[in-house]
Amino acid sequence: MAPGDWGAHGLQGLQQQQDSSCCPGQGPRGKGSMGAPGERCKSHYAAFSVGRKKPLHSNDYYQTLIFDTEFVSLYEHFNMFTGKFYCYIPGIYYFSLNVHTWNQKETYLHIMRNGAEVVILYAQVSDRSIMQSQSVMLELKEQDEVWVRLYKGERENAVFSDEYDTYITFSGHLIKYSGDP
Repeated sequence: MAPGDWGAHGLQGLQQQQDSSCCPGQGPRGKGSMGAPGERCKSHYAAFSVGRKKPLHSNDYYQTLIFDTEFVSLYEHFNMFTGKFYCYIPGIYYFSLNVHTWNQKETYLHIMRNGAEVVILYAQVSDRSIMQSQSVMLELKEQDEVWVRLYKGERENAVFSDEYDTYITFSGHLIKYSGDP
């Protein structure tokens, strides 16, 4: 069954008269006293993304990864000199670490929180180098610290990079502020 032809247009509706009292701020003032100003709407954000263009070989048993390229550092919660993210806004965060392994070398890193190992990124010795990644969600309190640590085991531990491309990245962002319902 095919649709029919369009019908004739109907009559135009009545025009509504403008009333000056309908617009905000135009009506008579109320009888009560003005209340105290409300609290400003607060938005909670935290995010960073950093990279490293220099390769890294383990020279000690534990070594903090220091980054040399800043992509995003909202409110500078990530410190490029210490290689650490400092939590100023408590809540649930998502962190992601990406590295490029080095041929014939082990890759052994931890994402750390306040001196404790949280998750590991590990690649065995291989003839081929590959991209590896690790991610984790963490509930952080104010003043918690999160960073990446290189660990030297029995073998030489290394991550590959070069001065032209960024092979190592570490990123994090706030998913949910702990004060939200």
